[in-house]
Amino acid sequence: MERQKSMEKGLLRKSLSIRERKFPNEDAFLEAGLSRKSPREVKKPQNDDDECRVTASVFLSTFVAVSGSFCTGCGVGFSSGAQAGITKDLSLSVAEYSMFGSILTLGGLIGAIFSGKVADVLGRKRTMLFCEFFCITGWLCVALAQNAMWLDCGRLLLGIGVGIFSYVIPVYIAEIAPKHVRGSFVFANQLMQNCGISLFFIIGNFIPWRLLTVVGLVPCVFHVFCLFFIPESPRWLAKLGRDKECRSSLQRLRGSDVDISREANTIRDTIDMTENGGESKMSELFQRRYAYPLIIGVGLMFLQQLCGSSGVTYYASSLFNKGGFPSAIGTSVIATIMVPKAMLATILVDKMGRRTLLMASCSAMGFSALLLSVSYGFQSFGILPELTPIFTCIGVLGHIVSFAMGMGGLPWIIMAEIFPMNVKVSAGTLVTVTNWLFGWIITYTFNFMLEWNASGMFLIFSMVSASSIVFIYFLVPETKGRSLEEIQALLNNSVQ
Repeated sequence: MERQKSMEKGLLRKSLSIRERKFPNEDAFLEAGLSRKSPREVKKPQNDDDECRVTASVFLSTFVAVSGSFCTGCGVGFSSGAQAGITKDLSLSVAEYSMFGSILTLGGLIGAIFSGKVADVLGRKRTMLFCEFFCITGWLCVALAQNAMWLDCGRLLLGIGVGIFSYVIPVYIAEIAPKHVRGSFVFANQLMQNCGISLFFIIGNFIPWRLLTVVGLVPCVFHVFCLFFIPESPRWLAKLGRDKECRSSLQRLRGSDVDISREANTIRDTIDMTENGGESKMSELFQRRYAYPLIIGVGLMFLQQLCGSSGVTYYASSLFNKGGFPSAIGTSVIATIMVPKAMLATILVDKMGRRTLLMASCSAMGFSALLLSVSYGFQSFGILPELTPIFTCIGVLGHIVSFAMGMGGLPWIIMAEIFPMNVKVSAGTLVTVTNWLFGWIITYTFNFMLEWNASGMFLIFSMVSASSIVFIYFLVPETKGRSLEEIQALLNNSVQ
């Protein structure tokens, strides 16, 4: 705690010293909460309580942003609920449906390649609008599809939108939220994604797959409408040198009665310190000073996918059917429990911290994967057949729920926190591409590995989860309760 306070004071002193060099006569204005343009306006001086204040504008902006995550969840949950109907109506083989299910992640990979640059050029708000163009077009293609090619085209377009969403939503929320609730607010990204998955897991058992695509369109249209009512990220505006708009956006987020000079100046000066050399290229990312955050970001995304999370979520129905458990009941149970679990994690992330939740999530996922390995192993040898459906249900349920508790959303929170503004585009793009690349590999090969050796596949997933605990314990720092500027100072000190 003392170290954190001293870090805050040091960063503030450094910020003020730069400000003094630029504007030597501005001290009195900052202390009084006055601006040069409106010296008669007196606002309440900003203090720590104001920086931790959560206004209605922050709540609304976060809700609108994570509505895009709900659209993502609908896309992810669609492949499980619609599998039986699409396979029957369009006579798809296992390979064709595996391509349809996994091509969402391939589209996500394509979107991820351009996500950082698009978000940097268009801004966070307009990038989310750009994503919805792909999502809406994708859902329409799937709804009207008469063959596998149109299905794949629609799913690919949906994936491109989802891939860009996966970068811009957590970054936007991290840039607008007060530091003491930033983790919870960014984790709402995962919560809303789970809500979308749960909705499609439930209604996918009762309505035709074409009608299911129409349901997927509704939140996309709602999201487009709501985006016009939220402010742009003040940190992105400051990065472009649009200081007046930055302060206006920050004022709207923090409240009209609060003087935001100190926070605005800290943001401006931190960006000045990190951008002395201009915008970093991808080749410049691989320097010693960026090695630590890069290892953390890429490592977490790599491990997140290699634990089998995407495959289990995309093909939950297949896992239940293989284990002899009714898929309709299984997916409904998952949908019922997943959202409350994610809500609990949203509350705990800023109380327990990132590291604790990550390690707890990986432990539960490892145990669940091991249970599934034992279950399918018993089935292959004809041992204790009455236990296979029970173990399958517990294993699939435990894996999806424990993933939603931590490993699903926390790597995205940490990704949005650890990279400085000058490398956020290149580093964020690399991290997001890593996630979607290995996600596509897992989702495409999952059904083939399931038929080849289900027990061995889940044993590998269990070992990856165990390795993740070691990685997190030794390398991932705790970032709760720190501003983005303080996290940069912490990581820079670790490298030095």
